[in-house]
Amino acid sequence: MRSITTIAAMLLLSTFVIFAQNKETDGMIKSQKDYRTPPSAEKKPVTFKEFGNTRVDNYFWLRDKKDPEVIKYLEAENVYAEEVMGHTKDLQNKLYDEMKGRIKEQDNSVPYLENGYYYYTRTETGKQYGIFCRKKGNLNAPEEIMFNVNEMAEGKPTFLFTGFDVTPDNKYAAYTFNTTGSYAEFDLKIRDLSTGKDLEFFVSGVQSVAWANDSKTIFYVIGNEALRPYQLLRVDAFDGKKAVLVYEEKDELFNLGIGLTKTRDFLTLYSGSFTTTEVMLLDANNPTGTFKPFMPRKKDVEYSIDHHKKDGFYILYKDDKSKNSKVYLAPLTGYQDMSTWKEIIAHDPKVKIESIDVFENFMAVQERTEGLRKIKTIDLSTWVTSWLDFPEAVYSLYMSGTPEYNSKTIRYTYTSMNRPWTTYEYAVKDKQTTILKVQEIPSGFNPDDYVVERMWAPAKDGKKVPMAIVYKKGLKKDGNNPTLLYSYGSYGSSTEANFNSNVFSLVDRGFIYGIAQIRGGSELGEEWYDDGKLLNKKNTFTDFIACAEHLVDGKYTKPEKLAIMGGSAGGLLVGACVNMRPDLFNVVLAIVPFVDVINTMNDETLPLTTQEWEQWGNPKEEKYYNYMLSYSPYDNIKGVKYPNILATGGLNDSQVGFHEPAKFVAKLRELKKDDNITVLKINMESGHGGASGRFARLKEVAYQYAFLMDRMGLMQ
Repeated sequence: MRSITTIAAMLLLSTFVIFAQNKETDGMIKSQKDYRTPPSAEKKPVTFKEFGNTRVDNYFWLRDKKDPEVIKYLEAENVYAEEVMGHTKDLQNKLYDEMKGRIKEQDNSVPYLENGYYYYTRTETGKQYGIFCRKKGNLNAPEEIMFNVNEMAEGKPTFLFTGFDVTPDNKYAAYTFNTTGSYAEFDLKIRDLSTGKDLEFFVSGVQSVAWANDSKTIFYVIGNEALRPYQLLRVDAFDGKKAVLVYEEKDELFNLGIGLTKTRDFLTLYSGSFTTTEVMLLDANNPTGTFKPFMPRKKDVEYSIDHHKKDGFYILYKDDKSKNSKVYLAPLTGYQDMSTWKEIIAHDPKVKIESIDVFENFMAVQERTEGLRKIKTIDLSTWVTSWLDFPEAVYSLYMSGTPEYNSKTIRYTYTSMNRPWTTYEYAVKDKQTTILKVQEIPSGFNPDDYVVERMWAPAKDGKKVPMAIVYKKGLKKDGNNPTLLYSYGSYGSSTEANFNSNVFSLVDRGFIYGIAQIRGGSELGEEWYDDGKLLNKKNTFTDFIACAEHLVDGKYTKPEKLAIMGGSAGGLLVGACVNMRPDLFNVVLAIVPFVDVINTMNDETLPLTTQEWEQWGNPKEEKYYNYMLSYSPYDNIKGVKYPNILATGGLNDSQVGFHEPAKFVAKLRELKKDDNITVLKINMESGHGGASGRFARLKEVAYQYAFLMDRMGLMQ
């Protein structure tokens, strides 16, 4: 999907600005005309006739990265961006050093136990990537280095290591990676963990992987030409024979994914669209058997299953009558008949059940109420429910993966906008909580130096939109505070009020940083999500504008001091908002923005398009076409004054094609009526998440921050 992914830390970027200075005396601000003439994309009109309308696209040609003229144009844009940003080099270096100083360079993750081994990741001073390790039996055992990603990435400008799966006998690990930065297709290899050497086994285009219990049969899902994961294959990883096609998903709206239950008894083949799910099961001890549906596929029914060895299957279930889900228990046999199911947790329109995790003796449930997550545990023998306590008014919470079925504890991470990430372990029977790790900020950090506020902005239709802001104590609410407002607002993905160490370069200099929890996300449940997609999508944009106006009305800031930021579908957000209210913002950071909505959603050959008709609508239907056309950022650029805009892209981006920000900038330059700066910065070596190394990524963030500060006239 065109969304913030797990690896896309860059799209959770908060950015920063700095103490206001007098623009008359600053002397740093330049207009577009003060630099050399920016690149001008040649007009090569392509005409589309759709539902009686004629639509002309002058820059359609920019989509073909195999065209030397396109590459030449992108390179010219990067040269221009360097000229525009040349005087900020010292500032970029300062910001980079500052952000790097908040990272504990030599660090270890909290080890977790799985199948007799403790697994963890460690980082070393000056190294870009993690080192994946394990210890057998106890934490005092010798360390085994499984993957030193620094060595694997040596000599490669981009290296995306996306995980590994160890065989049940603990001897081999399948792992996936790529050197393009694409989040949609990976190379699959197998490593002998006793020697550290890779086997000859190699498959490209892989998207998910699981081992059978025989420790030799591997299942993997590959994508089609449009990168939709559609085929499941099975192969003996060691006999050199050809892989066997096990299942093909023919419905263009559905994606496949393969996994294994926590009990390790069943392989699970998930086939899902944005509104419908089907789960198929196979005995993990019989890999040549046939996957059988857990229940028949039914439109608008989404579910997931957790296997329990004695009780049966716990099912997180949602249909059009229970938008926030409910939980059922089905027997080990006969589960295809819903009449055999027993309701365990009833549907509550005010409570969204986000996930469940089933263990031998208890179940952990992650819920969301009024925008905040909660965790409860349920004893499976007594059905007694216990709640974990979280004292702060604004926070984020995540149940961490606990792989062992017979675990007596669960793990979770807790954070807020002024609280570093903390990992806890909760003993379910004793109800005791232990801190396992607190994120360390080497350059120093005191949460009590900051104020976090939660507020509710009145939306255009009367809804109250939650938002959270953080600022340094002592800030005056006089309308003069530089402010950055961030959000996402799509796919039901909630924009969490997390701790982001980078943003304190902003806050420490007197800035306000805000997160708007707008419709299109699921912060207030599934209805909040539904009210921000398809023919309700404009609510996402008007909610964000309402949050910005709320900050202005409350004297926190003013339009001249207000910046907005969004990435991917969040780039659609800021692109639409800047067309709707170009007067409300001074700076826009559009990171890998999805802005060419009509063209992309019309092109079924592009990755992700057909599946996403359930998010945006199918533009081949007139009502959806007209609605999308009314907000598509590229199609709604006007001859008015626009803010300063930085748009970024990745040449190898599979989620949002590089051509989208490129076309957006070209058309802006053609039509806008101002001297503000519009910059396009394309990473020619990576994809959706930008640079893959942790320090290289900070350089990109520093670049974005420097643009923001320069455009604000704040160059200290």
